[in-house]
Amino acid sequence: MNNETETYFRHLNDMFRTEGWKIFLDDIRQGVVNINSVEMVKDEQDLYFRKGQLAVMANILNVEAQVAAAQAEAEEQEDAEAV
Repeated sequence: MNNETETYFRHLNDMFRTEGWKIFLDDIRQGVVNINSVEMVKDEQDLYFRKGQLAVMANILNVEAQVAAAQAEAEEQEDAEAV
């Protein structure tokens, strides 16, 4: 893995360990609970808007796992190239 890629993953992992990141994720989780209710949907357009909001929130909530998988893949690729 080159230095730029290592720095990229290090900065993301540093961010994931902060208290601010944990608070942010808690806020997103609470938002999911509020948005995921169909009781408050006004019309079809509102439903699709909420669906989009939930998709973005799901991406945010999964970013740590996505970064971990990308980092593992980069490390495996580096190990394979070293052989």
